[in-house]
Amino acid sequence: QVQLVESGGGLVQAGGSLRLSCAASVRTFNAYAMGWFRQAPGKERELVAANNWIGGSTEYADSVKGRFTISRDNAKTTVYLQMNSLKPEDTAVYYCAADPSFATMIGESPSKPRYWGQGTQVTVSS
Repeated sequence: QVQLVESGGGLVQAGGSLRLSCAASVRTFNAYAMGWFRQAPGKERELVAANNWIGGSTEYADSVKGRFTISRDNAKTTVYLQMNSLKPEDTAVYYCAADPSFATMIGESPSKPRYWGQGTQVTVSS
């Protein structure tokens, strides 16, 4: 069982920055692909960024490339999402996810990521 706890959301003006953190309670953190998803009101949940320690793969949604950066600290079993140049359309609830499969994390398998955090609200004002 993996427990994920997000933090760092809040209200920020357009053009500002936020850093989200996701602390994972798992002994083999580096064996998991980690990802950030978001869901805006009335929209489906979408992948924002994903990282796989094994192989060093990283994936970003086109809408956040060049603005968001995913990183992880295996010693702290924590994954981060640095969000710069925020736009009002980035407003959403952001969820952290963990799965042993990077393919599952980035939507290349029929399965959904196995473990999810409770979500943290990010609101970007114009």
